[in-house]
Amino acid sequence: MTPRPVDADPGINPDNRFYRALSAIERAGNRLPHPFWLFAILCILLGITSAIMSGLGVSVVLPADGSTAQVKNLFSIDGALFAIENALTNYATFPPLAMIVVVLLGVSIAERSGMLTALLRVTVGRLPRAWLTFSIAFASMIAHVMSDSAYLVMIPLGALAFRTAGRSPLLGLMVAYAATAVGFNASPLVTPSDAIRASLSMAASHIVDENYVVTPFATYFFTAASSVILSITIAVVVDKLLTRRPEFSPSRLDADFAVSDKLFNTDPTMQAGGSVTLRADERRGLIVSAVVFAIAAVGIALMLMPGSPFRGEGGSIVQSPVLKNIAIFIAIVFGLLGIVYGRITKSIPTLGDVPPAMAEGIRTLAPVLVLFFVVAQFLAYFEWTNIGSVISVNGAELFKQLSAPHLVLLLLIVVAICILNMLITSGSAMWSILAPVLVPLVMYIGMRPESAMVAFMIGDSVTNCLTPLNGYFVLALGYVQHFRRGAGVGTMLSFTLPLAVAVLIVWTTFFVLWYLIGIPLGPGVPVR
Repeated sequence: MTPRPVDADPGINPDNRFYRALSAIERAGNRLPHPFWLFAILCILLGITSAIMSGLGVSVVLPADGSTAQVKNLFSIDGALFAIENALTNYATFPPLAMIVVVLLGVSIAERSGMLTALLRVTVGRLPRAWLTFSIAFASMIAHVMSDSAYLVMIPLGALAFRTAGRSPLLGLMVAYAATAVGFNASPLVTPSDAIRASLSMAASHIVDENYVVTPFATYFFTAASSVILSITIAVVVDKLLTRRPEFSPSRLDADFAVSDKLFNTDPTMQAGGSVTLRADERRGLIVSAVVFAIAAVGIALMLMPGSPFRGEGGSIVQSPVLKNIAIFIAIVFGLLGIVYGRITKSIPTLGDVPPAMAEGIRTLAPVLVLFFVVAQFLAYFEWTNIGSVISVNGAELFKQLSAPHLVLLLLIVVAICILNMLITSGSAMWSILAPVLVPLVMYIGMRPESAMVAFMIGDSVTNCLTPLNGYFVLALGYVQHFRRGAGVGTMLSFTLPLAVAVLIVWTTFFVLWYLIGIPLGPGVPVR
């Protein structure tokens, strides 16, 4: 007898206040225009705002170099020329665009070969059902080492993992997206983002103390512990609350399985609670693929060894061509694994079958690529007008005027960055603006700059999953729309908002306790 899926719980009343509130959020959000037109409207509103601020002569002095950034009128002749001359460039250089396409070229081969499904059948498929959501959330924390590429790998893996366990693949992809976004600055591994923040913080600290050192390991103890705490939080909220929504009811499973099988090439014979036993050729394919992966990993490690010509300037690993272009290596590795597995299992009989597999994966991105055009224009306009710089610097200056206990100041930083992150979704860009102001500020009043960096990291993570200005929000919505026609911004918010609120409360409380107890943030880095 097939066990009842975890997603079903007849003891939960979907008509209670919590679920009614989520439904209200979804209905209200979905009354907004299609995301394409929503961003078009935002462009107009941005133009009006920039015209008013420009007319008032609003400007700000950038602390990094002392230059003045004045708000520019998007509706001026210069603004019109910028919009016309840079429309194609804005789209072509939109950071998520090339990364998504390149990574999916490789991941699509691995998906279409059946390798990812087979791997999940012998890993996730053998886990107790109660551990599934935690496992996907924690895997997302580990995947942060791949930077933004984590979204591209984890979203299909989340759907496949839940499909393998007989649960809603729609729920799986939303869990993977939300976990990757909401805990982006938490990981059991040191990530490229850690290195970027550390370098910016150290440069800013030299304004006060030219001998101060901030390393990529400065907050490692806290971020590693946070990755476990956040994974548990996400698992509890999803499995105790969100998974019981009607959208993920057992009555929808067959239809969702069919969509998942088409999108991710899941074996359609693998029913809920189905066998996790592999055929002989599948086992052989995974073994050989594992050997290929090990060889590839060793090859990449050798490229990063001291003295390697593939290191960055000054021997930097973070600035190396490998890490700066990690999307290419992810695509190559996944592509090789898919080809090897596919040739052994005959799912990809010849090399001539590889390009169609790649094209099939890219085909699912078509709606997202349309949305990315207008998103890219809006973000380019926002940067050109200098409104983001004005908001960031004035917000930092406000903290200078506050006479509050250190812990209260850190909590205010968390809240302020949460709000600011809804508009400026690039953490490195925002920290490059704020670090020259916040780091010296906290050092002058006797605080550790690493503590301010942690407060920034929390605020910079928790609202990632809420803002449509995040290109990967649009990517996840594109996948969701394959499962639910008519899904919109409200559909995403009704799922991600409870997670964002829960993570904000838990992560902030965890930081407060860490601060009060006085546990070091990292090796040799006291919290206060």
